[in-house]
This record gives sequence, structure tokens and C-alpha cells, in this order.
Amino acid sequence: MCGIAGIVSIVPSHADERVRSSLGCLAHRGPEGEGLWTNEAGTVALGHRRLAIIDLSEAAAQPMHYLGRYSVVFNGEIYNYQELRDMLRMEGFQFKTDSDTEVLLAAYAAWGPACLRHFDGMFAFALWDAETGVLFAARDRLGEKPFFFSYDEQQLVFASEVKALVQMGISRDVNEKLLYNFLTIGYTVNPGDPGETFYREIRKLPAATSMTFDLGKGEMVLEKYWQPYVDVQQNLSAENAVEMFREMLRASVQRRMRSDVPLGTSLSGGIDSSSVVALIGQQTNGTYTHNCFTGVFPGFGKDEKMWSEKVAGTFGLHQYTTTIDASEVASLMNEVMAHHDAPFGSASPLLQYRVYQLARQHDVTVLQDGQGADELLAGYHKYYRWYWQELYRKGVLKESGELSAARANGIREPFGLLHRGAAMLPDFTASVLHVIRQRQAAAGSDLHRDFVDRNRSSFYYTTPASFDLNGVLYYDTFVNGLEGLLTLADRNSMAHSVEVRLPFLDHRLVEFLFALPPSFKIRGGWTKWLLRESVKDMLPQEIVWRKDKVGFEPPQRLWMEDPAVQQAIRHAKEEMYRRGIIRRSAVDKKIQPHDAYVAENMDWRIWTASYLWR
Repeated sequence: MCGIAGIVSIVPSHADERVRSSLGCLAHRGPEGEGLWTNEAGTVALGHRRLAIIDLSEAAAQPMHYLGRYSVVFNGEIYNYQELRDMLRMEGFQFKTDSDTEVLLAAYAAWGPACLRHFDGMFAFALWDAETGVLFAARDRLGEKPFFFSYDEQQLVFASEVKALVQMGISRDVNEKLLYNFLTIGYTVNPGDPGETFYREIRKLPAATSMTFDLGKGEMVLEKYWQPYVDVQQNLSAENAVEMFREMLRASVQRRMRSDVPLGTSLSGGIDSSSVVALIGQQTNGTYTHNCFTGVFPGFGKDEKMWSEKVAGTFGLHQYTTTIDASEVASLMNEVMAHHDAPFGSASPLLQYRVYQLARQHDVTVLQDGQGADELLAGYHKYYRWYWQELYRKGVLKESGELSAARANGIREPFGLLHRGAAMLPDFTASVLHVIRQRQAAAGSDLHRDFVDRNRSSFYYTTPASFDLNGVLYYDTFVNGLEGLLTLADRNSMAHSVEVRLPFLDHRLVEFLFALPPSFKIRGGWTKWLLRESVKDMLPQEIVWRKDKVGFEPPQRLWMEDPAVQQAIRHAKEEMYRRGIIRRSAVDKKIQPHDAYVAENMDWRIWTASYLWR
């Protein structure tokens, strides 16, 4: 896990000096070493900051070169590198290190861009082919690792974080269009343009996408290399599905145990991280510390301490906890936002930041985590309505018993006439929702009219292409939802030089889940039914069959009542008023503390958005 940066320029442009200056901005991503390489012509410069995870020797440092032709800077892990190395050795390739970086180079030498189809991992890399004069870059399938770039037909500049691009001379002029959508509906991405960022001159390489830049021709091509399809297989029995899922998740956890440095787990009291802990306990690994790290809030109604302690005790883990006092939030926000080059919609990332900090304090460099399960297996309560709509449209809602079963489990999600109408007229509903949200956004009393008029035509609100459960899961996983969470996890973990691995995001597991009928995700009134069934013999039953869905949620309402936080928000409002984003009346309006996941969270959004100019 590392930080990368580079410049490929048609004309020599002091690229080495610019890249070297950017590496200081990425030191937190790789505190154990720095490397810089330039070609003889001075048109290519590759920089790297190293966090050593696999093969700690100096021979595995980057930029790494291969066969006198290829040079690479690589951020991430190829989990199946051992299997690929054996395969490549059979084809005649030789290796001088035990690193996955060298396997990546050999795989490209053997298969070219098709090497991406062989990789099981999280990655962002840039590989220079001196013979063809082509830079090949790629990002992993789900978007776990970042790759930002700027291209002006004269030069390509790229890095792991926006701040490194700015250090190399790229403007950080704010993109008002995305800012408008963030302030009005909370979007941090553009569903219609996955490469857009909060900065006009900076793009991101979309997930599951490769980039080919031919320096001689001055041509850049972006290509999608992976796209899972919702192709439901109806002939799989529940028993077989449970067994197949369990074995695939176990294999994913096992591959993500490969590490030459200490490994632990994040642990809440939910079934996702608890399942990962249970499966890790079945492995034999010399670097596993049996340490787990948990964020707690004593006295808060959604505190997970009791549940997490039960799991930690069951598996004999050493549990370390951290908390945040309201009096710390204002200063902590400054610290966290120094690592985030984009706003976020709630206070939850502050807790995640502290959990990863705690792991580093106890010398754990690699964590496994349960992120992604909610989006893939329908873990949020909002998914009930989508499933009920699907069943209602098919005329089987009543006989399925799903609505009454959910009610028996204490689920109070509404499903009235409007939801039934939406089920029968999905396309009409989608268009009406867009118009309503667009008008609500433009009518927002806090926003300056000039700001609204400049940006109202760029309103991004979208709905899933298919109004059924698998359709909304696909939307949340690949269009607008999961990548934002992965971005937060990357910045918060790398702020402390910690690597986070997510076994639910194994691409084969993802493909398998999207081939399953929705009844494997919600059944008998239970969300994540397939996961519950798969681990019910491994975990305490009260964890498996918990009825309350608690997200990674801190006491944001309490925090926003703190005087220092209120003062910081007032200062943010003044800043946004001076920039013509909000009205004077919004500055004077009383600050409204809200819980983390409510739809109306404007004061928090204004606060975090103000950091775009700092």
C-alpha cells in the first residue's frame, strides 16, 4: 500500500523536480521509503512512497523495473500474486523478489492489458513501456484505490491524491456543479460521469477502467475492462447458494491474510465485520495479531460496545476501543479534512479515522474490514421497500409473507399507496422524482440565487435503471454509493499508514451475488439472509439475528451542539457567503444539529464543503 505520482509529457518539463515535490504530500501513504525514476529524455517521471506489506526487502522498492523495458509505480495489493507467479514461471518468466509488484510487471509483459482480468486485488498503478512509448494505468474493479489525473494534450499528470497534483502545478479551482449537487442532495459523485471530481481540472480514473497514453501520438484512451451483469440464475437451491457463498467468502478472507506485517481486524457489533473475524479465526497465519479495533460511544443509543465485546470474547481477541468527545470534534475535523480533498456528508468518517489511528498505535499495519456487505447483500432498511415493490409488481407480495415478516421483526419502513404506485409505474416515478428533487434543490432557501442559476442545469439526481432489489443494489455498488465509502476508507486508513482489506469485494464473490435472485438477499423479513445463513453456526446467535440495523454512526447531533463546533460552522457559513454560495440569511440562521444520516444535513455539508478552499 503506497502513494504514487507521475508526469508523462510530450516536452521535457522539469518533471522529476515536480514529482519529487509531490511525494512529500504522500508521505503518510508510504512512510518507509521514497523512490523517483525518470527516463533519459526527461519526458517520463514516476514517483513512489512505500508502505511495505509484501516482501519488506529493498529489492521490492519502487519504482520497479522489469526486463529492461517496463517501469511501474503501484499502490495496492494483488492478493493472488502467488498463484500468478507460479503460472508465469511456467511460461518462462523469472523473479528476483517475493513481491506482488514484480508479478504485476511480469503479468503485463506476458498478457498486456489483458493482465487485468487475472488480478484479484485492490490497485491503482501506472506502467511505462519504454519500447512502445506507452503509459498503461488501471484502477481496481470496485474503486478501492484512488487514481487522480489531469491531462491537457501536452502532459499527463497523475497521483494518488489531489493535493499531490496541486503540488505539481495543477489548479484546484472548485467544480461548482458537483458542489451544487453535494449541497442539495448530498452527492459526492456524478452518476453520469464517474470521472468528475470537486475540481475542474482534475479527473479520477473510474473504477474497473484502464488508461492508455501513447506519448508519441499524444493520444489517451480510457477503457472499461470489467462490468458485472445482473443475470439471475433461478436454478440454484438455497442450500447450494449458502454453501457456495460461504466457501467464496472464506477463500477471499484467506487470500487477504497474506502479509509480511502484523494484521488485525476492525470490529463493530454487526454481522459483517463479525463474519470476517469468524472466518479469520479458521485460518493459520503467523502475522495475525488477534487484535481488533472498535469505535465506542458510552451512553449513546447506537453504541456497539456490548455487541462487539461479545464477538471479541467468543474468538479470544484483544479488543482496543476508541471514542470521541464532543469537545474534540472541531479540531479533529481540521485534522481529518487535511487528508480529504473532498467533502463528506456526515460525521461518521471521524470515527473511522480514529479506529484506524488506534490500529497504528498498536503496531497493526493491515486490517480486514466488512465494508461492502450492505450494498451487495441488501443490509440497509431502505432495501425492504425496493423488494416489496418488486414483489407487489409481480402480484405476490401478500402470499410471499415478506411484508408481515418484516413487521414482525420490528421493521417500520413505510409501504403505502405511493410505493405501490411506484411499483407499477417505475419509469414515470423516476421522471417525477427527478423533477421534484430538481425543483426542491433550486428552491433551497439557503443557497444564493446566482449560484443556483449557474448550476441548476447540472442537477445530477438519478434513480436505479431497474426498479427492483438487484437493480438498486447494482446502483449503490457501481453507480453512486459504495465508491464514496471506499474513498473515505482509503483516506482515513492511509492517513495513519494502515492498509484496509475488504473480503466482501472479491470480484468473483460480487459476480456470484448479482447472479442470485433477490430472495437470497431478503428472506423471511431478514436483510442479508444469505450471509446470516452462511455464518449462523460460527457466531453468537444474538449477533446473527440482530434486528436493529446500526450503521457506522456517531452521536453527530450531540457533537453539533458543542460551542466550538457551532463556531466552526458559523465561520464556514461566512466563508461560503463570501464566495457567493449561500445567502446572508443562511449565515444568520440558527444552526440545526442533526443525526448523521438524515436527509436534511445542510449545516454539516456547508462546514465540510468550506474546506475545498483551504
